[in-house]
Order: sequence, then C-alpha cells, then structure tokens
Amino acid sequence: MNKLLQVKEVSKTFGNYTALNNVSLSIDKGQIFGLLGPNGAGKTTLIRIINQITMPDSGEVFLDGESLKPHHIRNIGYLPEERGLYKSMKVGEQAIYLAQLKGLSKTEAKKRLKIWFERLEIGDWWDKKIQELSKGMAQKIQFIVTVLHEPKLLIFDEPFSGFDPVNANLIKDQILRLREDGATIIFSTHRMESVEELCDDIALLHKSNKLIDGNLLDIKRQYKTNTFQVGINPTNSYNELDFHSKFNVNDAHFKTLNEELKFSVQLQHNQSANDLLQYLISIGEVSYFKEQIPSANDIFIQTVNQS
Repeated sequence: MNKLLQVKEVSKTFGNYTALNNVSLSIDKGQIFGLLGPNGAGKTTLIRIINQITMPDSGEVFLDGESLKPHHIRNIGYLPEERGLYKSMKVGEQAIYLAQLKGLSKTEAKKRLKIWFERLEIGDWWDKKIQELSKGMAQKIQFIVTVLHEPKLLIFDEPFSGFDPVNANLIKDQILRLREDGATIIFSTHRMESVEELCDDIALLHKSNKLIDGNLLDIKRQYKTNTFQVGINPTNSYNELDFHSKFNVNDAHFKTLNEELKFSVQLQHNQSANDLLQYLISIGEVSYFKEQIPSANDIFIQTVNQS
C-alpha cells in the first residue's frame, strides 16, 4: 500500500463553529505534502486530530492502512508552531528525556543526538539551558527532538519560524534528507516560496473546506493562462500597432538587467509560443522570454479570493 495517511470525510465543530467540514486527504509514503490555508482555515484542527490531541466528530483517519489508535503516536513526530521546551532544563538532558518518551533508550538517544547535533552545528550546546538560547537556536533543538525517533510521519508547522536565511536553508536541506531516508512529511506554512521548493502535493483549506488537492505541478498547469513575459530591444521594423493587432499585449513591469521594452503577452488558443518568438525575432533582439507560470502564492491568493 502506497498511502501512509488517509483522512476520510473528517468533520469537527466547536459549539456553533465548524472547524472542518467533511475533509478528505490522501498522502503517499515518502512525500512532502503541503497543508496550506489562511488563518482559521482548519489546518491546526486537522493536525491536532492526526496527533490525537482532539477527536473528529465524524470521519476517520488511517495511518499505514490502520485506523488511527493511541499506539500510533510513536510513529508520528510533530513540530508545533508554538514551541514547548522546558526553559530551565539543559539541552542534552531535555533532548534525552523527550526521546525516551518516544520509546528510545538512553543509550540510543545519545547516539542519535550526537549525529544530529553535528548535522545542525550545535555540538557545544549540550550543557546550555534552553533559556540561554536564542529563538532560532531553541528551534534547532525542537526540530531534533521531533525527528530523533525516526517516525513514519513528520508534521512540521511553520518549521522556519525564527530562523535566519542560512539556518532556514540548513533545516530545508535536512527536511529533504529526511524524505530521501523514507519519511513522509506534512508541511504547513504561510511561506509560499518554501512550498515551491519542498512540496510534491498540496491541499488548500479555507473556512473549514478543502478547495484544492493534488500534485503541485498539475495544479500549476490548471491555473496557467498561456501568458509570456517578453523583453525586446526593437529595430526599425517594430510597429506597435501591428504587434498589438496580432497578439493580446499588455505592459509589464518585471525586473531585468537591461532597459528593453517589456510586455506581457497572452496567447490565444490558435497561437503557440513559437509563433510569438518568431514574430519577436523579426522585430528586434529578444532579451527576455519566459512563460508566466502561476506560483503557489498566486494560486493561494486567487483561490481564496474567488471562494
């Protein structure tokens, strides 16, 4: 069976408030799955249900083909957005304590911690107290104790919060490494550039409902508008009226290194990219030519606004 996590028609209400409305998801093994949505969409409620912090009113969750039960918690690693380390404890003793709660022996925990402390360049932090660390430094400890027991499913809620660009990139590399080692990852964030870099499939929740679900590249294909960004240094043969009569042309303001004319050109169904490029070559030197592929951020904003 290739599915690690299946969420089937899950609903959850709190009084008169509906947090999740008949939501279904299916996540393949070895996949990074982006769980997206604006604040209040229902993401945190779904994550809490998967972690059995709260229970659904209806529907069911399956982990590796089995209906989710309390013993499955040891197969899940959860990095919450709001961190929860004991500030007065030393880093090493706290990491070992939390590892033992996940079923590791003290000896095995120390062995794995040594490897992870070297990977994240924090080998000399063992005897520091959490309260002595910056937010980003404490975040590294939280990340390590989340992944240390090597669970089947990892859930990262805003994992880059508090990191500078260098350390965010370090954590990103480790997330990709975890996937290569066989982990399945749910990745919840508002940083759409991270979704672009990391996620295979995504789901978008809004106001308790699932609006989008599927492969990120397939979704991009559905949302693209056959629009190209063009930069050109025209020759004397350039005729603005002729250009506008042949193509749907609008001004554009993307950044390039040169001072060429810039346009956004949307092709009709009977026009191809080659048609446009050949025409541009006939009227000048083409310095920029790129299809305008919708970003995860574009899709997020468009879908939420339309709903």
